[in-house]
Amino acid sequence: MAKTKEQLFDITLFKRLFKFIKPYKLVFFIVLIAVISIAVLGVTTPYLLQYGVDTHIKEKLSEGFLDLVLIMVGLLFIEFLFQLVFMYYSGWLGQHVVKDVRVKLFDHILAFRMKYYDTSSVGVLITRSVTDMERIADIFGQGLFQIFKDILAMVVVCCAMFYMNWKLSLIVFGMLPIVLYATKVFQKYMKKAFEEVRNEVSNLNSFVQERLTGMKILQLFAREAIENEKFRQINERHKKGWLKTIWYNSIFFPIAELSSSITIGLVVWYGGLTHVLSDTASQGVLLAFIMFIPKLFRPLRQIADKFNTLQMGMVAANRVFKVIDTHSQIEDTGAHEAVHFKGAISFKNVQFNYVPEEPVLRGVSFEVNAGETVAIVGSTGAGKSTIINLLNRFYEINKGTICIDGIGIGDVTLTSLRQQIAVVLQDVFLFADTILNNITLHHPDVTEAQVIEAAKSIGVHEFISSLPGGYHYNVKERGVMLSSGQRQLISFLRAYVTNPSILILDEATSSVDSHSEQLIQNATDKITKGRTSIVIAHRLATVKKADKILVMDAGEIVEQGTHKTLLEREGGYYKNLYEVQFLKEKELI
Repeated sequence: MAKTKEQLFDITLFKRLFKFIKPYKLVFFIVLIAVISIAVLGVTTPYLLQYGVDTHIKEKLSEGFLDLVLIMVGLLFIEFLFQLVFMYYSGWLGQHVVKDVRVKLFDHILAFRMKYYDTSSVGVLITRSVTDMERIADIFGQGLFQIFKDILAMVVVCCAMFYMNWKLSLIVFGMLPIVLYATKVFQKYMKKAFEEVRNEVSNLNSFVQERLTGMKILQLFAREAIENEKFRQINERHKKGWLKTIWYNSIFFPIAELSSSITIGLVVWYGGLTHVLSDTASQGVLLAFIMFIPKLFRPLRQIADKFNTLQMGMVAANRVFKVIDTHSQIEDTGAHEAVHFKGAISFKNVQFNYVPEEPVLRGVSFEVNAGETVAIVGSTGAGKSTIINLLNRFYEINKGTICIDGIGIGDVTLTSLRQQIAVVLQDVFLFADTILNNITLHHPDVTEAQVIEAAKSIGVHEFISSLPGGYHYNVKERGVMLSSGQRQLISFLRAYVTNPSILILDEATSSVDSHSEQLIQNATDKITKGRTSIVIAHRLATVKKADKILVMDAGEIVEQGTHKTLLEREGGYYKNLYEVQFLKEKELI
């Protein structure tokens, strides 16, 4: 079925969502039985009341009346039990479905290539994973089953009314088209309003998340007033979106309530003047109809209300499935399972661009022998970090080949490839967790004893032990409880405990104090020994010790050699870089 802009309910989307119920078929049928039972039991009270009035009260017959009352009480209690089962298990089913959808979504997000995150809002993804998921849970807990229950109850009530007295039923049915038309119009406008609300919720989440993350920048540049005004504008749009839903509700529900009251009045008037006086209908039937009308109109009104919930859930489900349907993963088609690399790396005519028609690497070629330490130097934007990203297959190259030990990295399974490569970044990210868990990343095969031994080996055990709680010290969000140098040492230890075949240091000693730099330098010497290492160089000491230096400019390797041979080239790029940048740094030491 083609989906149009004005379509109120996407059947295809609903079928897709309904597939997540399959593992919980038993619970689904329990809810279904409860719904049917509630609908049937809902008409028994008016019917028994009609029977009691016409048989016992009108005839002043007390025999059996108490039994009738007890039966009514018993049926009400049974109905209560079915309501309890329905409410609990419909909510239970919704939460389990959402759990499965959320796991599927998060698993999908984890596999996205870095390019997706370069162009996507983190706040929007958080909204999809959290807020939208709760709306999907409401589809089952407060939407779908509630609507089905109300529709079934209405059908049963209509049949019971028509069976009791078809003439009075026609009066009631005559008012239904008005309410149904109002409901249809209401649903149409509410769907648009909810789509607007969800958009504004995403914008609000994204704005707040970004500002909280970058709060230091806002305060450094005194942007509080400007950002506060932007927030007011976004919040105002969010408020207006919700006010539309409030306005539509304030119109519809009084109309539905008024229609119910008018219908009761017409039934009382027509039934009282015509049927009761002429003995064509009993007082019990009239009383039963007065009870039936709310049971008919209230579900109809509730259906509109629950349809709002259903619409919000469907809009949320559509957004979530759009993320799940996004194909932005690196194709993991490799058949070779890397257990341990020797570490020989080869780039041959590698070309790459993040943005079409804006090349970042222009035919880069170089060789790294197993066990070598290679430094990459160059100005900002030369393509140094891009080489690291491509070696880890965070992005796919446009042209050329990248091989490790003579095997193309595309032929190696993605997980085993990345398990053999450890990266220490300049901007260290730590989770709001203990130092131990930030080092092991909850890897089951890495014990605390191994971490302590590794820390002693590279000279950071003393620093960690001096913290309150030692290895169990919680560094809080993004590691704010540690200095930049301390965070860098943690990242070195995290790389070291994995025992990688290839180690990558991306400007890992920049922006740290001299004491931390010395610790980091000692750690660097230790963890690079005996393994292939690529160092995006920033400090002089690392460059001088490298077996080979690659000099990059504008996406090309313009020079390569050792520190000594490159300095011997008169007018060379590296020599100029050394004299302008590194000699100044040396003078400060």
